[in-house]
Amino acid sequence: MMLYIVGFGAGSPEGMTIAARQALESSSLIVGYTAYIDLLRDLLPDKELASTGMRQERERVELALREAQQRTVSLVCSGDSQLYGMAGLAYELSPSYPGAEISVIPGVTAAFSGGAVLGSPMTSDTALISLSDLLTPMEKIVRRLRCAAEGDFVIALYNPSSKKRADYLRRACDIILEYRSPETVCGYVQNIGREGENYRIMTLSELRETSVDMFTTVYIGNSDTKIVNGKMVTPRGYRNV
Repeated sequence: MMLYIVGFGAGSPEGMTIAARQALESSSLIVGYTAYIDLLRDLLPDKELASTGMRQERERVELALREAQQRTVSLVCSGDSQLYGMAGLAYELSPSYPGAEISVIPGVTAAFSGGAVLGSPMTSDTALISLSDLLTPMEKIVRRLRCAAEGDFVIALYNPSSKKRADYLRRACDIILEYRSPETVCGYVQNIGREGENYRIMTLSELRETSVDMFTTVYIGNSDTKIVNGKMVTPRGYRNV
């Protein structure tokens, strides 16, 4: 049978692709992280739902694979199903579940849906970096920040802060400030596509002093990023052609 790994976007029905909606409607069971299942509950009132909590990713994927040997199942991920999602783990574990065929359904990741709220900060080369060190050693995160900053990439930061990682965004800004001007245009979007969505555009030095949460995506412009009509814009150079 089939296991769809579905990226459903930021959480609002309007941000979900047609392919994602079709996969969910064709499935008899929807599996996901508790917060994601809660977002979809009203949208799929007649579906069987199953959820697991934080740090139970393996159990969640194994449940979906096991059930998909007998029926059509969707394993949901917010944003895109590959980027920090469950698609990779599902493929890693799939040899133990030969009866489950996998189909990955892409979704609009937070970097792009949030970027649209700010304006167009990612018109040029972009690096997506998570500041969470639960699965990635901090030494590797620091190296990636340095390389992205030195390479003048626009940087989108996922998981920028939490109660246990309250100073991680400040530390990231300190690293980037070694390569970027304090006046570099930055921004953040909180609760993208959901109730309570809000955003702010600021300088890199101001971002360093800003508190955010896990529901926030942070954007750090490159040397060309500027504010146009109150929006964060990174030119690609079309006007110079």
